[in-house]
Amino acid sequence: MSVSDTSSVQLAQDMEDKIRQVFGALAIDKRRLRMSQLDKRGVPAYVAEWLLDTIAPGIGPLSQDDASSVLRWADRFLPRPEDANLIKNRLLNGETVRVLTSVQVNVVLNRQRQERLAALSLLQISDAQISDSLVNQYPDLLNQGLWGVVDLVNTSGGPAVAGFKPMQAVVDLNLYKEARCQFSLSEWRSLLLNSMGYNPHSFSEEEQTLLLCRLLPVVQKNMHLIELAPKGTGKSYIYENISPRVRLLSGGNVSPAVLFVNNASGQWGLLARYKVVVLDEVQTLKFEKPQEIVGGLKGYLANGRLTRGGLHETASDCGLVLLANILLDAHQKPIASPLVGELPEFLQEPAFLDRIRGIIPGWRIRKLSNECFAVGTGLKSDFLGDALLALRDDLSLDEHCSRMVHLAGGRRYKRNEDALLAISTGMMKLQFPHGELSPEEFEHYCVQPARDLRQLVWEQLQSLDSEYRQYESAISYRLTLD
Repeated sequence: MSVSDTSSVQLAQDMEDKIRQVFGALAIDKRRLRMSQLDKRGVPAYVAEWLLDTIAPGIGPLSQDDASSVLRWADRFLPRPEDANLIKNRLLNGETVRVLTSVQVNVVLNRQRQERLAALSLLQISDAQISDSLVNQYPDLLNQGLWGVVDLVNTSGGPAVAGFKPMQAVVDLNLYKEARCQFSLSEWRSLLLNSMGYNPHSFSEEEQTLLLCRLLPVVQKNMHLIELAPKGTGKSYIYENISPRVRLLSGGNVSPAVLFVNNASGQWGLLARYKVVVLDEVQTLKFEKPQEIVGGLKGYLANGRLTRGGLHETASDCGLVLLANILLDAHQKPIASPLVGELPEFLQEPAFLDRIRGIIPGWRIRKLSNECFAVGTGLKSDFLGDALLALRDDLSLDEHCSRMVHLAGGRRYKRNEDALLAISTGMMKLQFPHGELSPEEFEHYCVQPARDLRQLVWEQLQSLDSEYRQYESAISYRLTLD
C-alpha cells in the first residue's frame, strides 16, 4: 500500500471515529443495511436501521451470524403479503400475534358508527380496534401513521391492537447544531451523503450538491421541486427511506380527493397529512380530473392553503416533488425542448410551473453503480429525517437569508426572489444548521445553487409564455453582508 493510500485509509478511519464520538448510538454503518437484506422485504431504511440496532447492535459490517439473526427475526415478526391469511388464522385460533408493521388510525364518524379503527396494511387489515389511550399517547397514528411492533388479538368485535411500541428517534436540535460545529464543511457534506445512502467519494462537488438538493423539501416548508433525470439516478430512493412523514406515490391513480380532500367523507388528502409528497414517474401516473388537480395545485403552491370546491379549507406546509424520467442525447443532454416537454401536458402550464421553486437537473448526476452506495458510517435514517424536519421550524436561518439575499437588475419578478430565498435557506439549513459560515461559503454553497435551480424554471417560463420575456432572461442577485 502506497503512502497516499495509507493516508487516505487513516483519514477515513479518523472520520469514522469522529462520527461515532459525536453522535454515538445515532450513527450506524450503512453497509449493515445492505448486508441484512431487509430492503428486499419492503422495509424502508428508517425502519430497517432501527430494527438492526435493536436486534444486532454493533460497529462495522454485519457479521454472518448477526445477518442470520436479523433474518430469523424478520421471518418471525415481519409479515410478507402472502402471510396475511396465516396470521388471521392464528388470531382466529386465539393466539396473540406480534408483528412489525405500519399502523394508521382512521376515525369513523357517521350515524351507524363512531370509532377509531387501525389499518395494518401489511396484514390487509383495515378495521382493527385500538384503545383511546394508545391514540392519545401516539397522535401521529392519526396523521401519517407509525411503524412499530404491534400485539394483535382477536375479540368478539374482530382484530384489536392490544399493544404498540413505535420506533421513534429523539431529536435535540441544539445538540444537532453543536454536533455540526465538530465537522468541517467537507466532512459534514460527506456525512449527509453517506447518511442518505451514497458514497460521497463517487461524486463530484456539483453532483454532491445536486444530491443534497433532494433534501430541500424535507428541511424547508412549502418547497416545491421538479427533478428531471434519466432512469438509474436514484431519484426516488431518499424519499422512500428517510421518514414516515414523506409519502412517495409511484403508480396508480391520483385524484383531487387523494391530494386535497375527500368532499364526501371530509378526510384530508396527502398534502394535508404529510410533510413531503412525491409523485414518482409522473408520466406513468393516472390523473383523475387533471384540470381540477392543476387548478387546486396552483392555489396551494401559491399560498399554502388547501381547498376543494370551497367545502373545506386548511393550511399546510407540505412540499410537493415531481419526479420525471427524460431522454438524453449522445452527449447526455436532454432531448426535450423545453425541458418540461415530457411532463403530462396539464403540468406544463406556465402558471403551474411558475409556482415551482426549482428544477433539479438530475441528468447531471451519474447513474448509480455499486461504488455509488454508502460504505461507511452515517446517521440513522430516522434520526436524520427527524432532525431535518425539525429544522423547518428554525426561522432564524430564514431571517438571516431574507436580510442577505436580494434580486438585482432592472425589473424584478417576485416569485424568482421568493424561490431564491427559500432554496438558499434550505441549503443553509442542510449544510450550516449552526449558522456559522463565511460570506463566500454562503454564496457558493447556498445562493448559487438556489439561483441555478430557479434559473431552469425561469428558462421554461420564458420559452413557453411571452409574458415572461418582459423580464431579464438571467436571474441575478446581490448580497447584503451582516
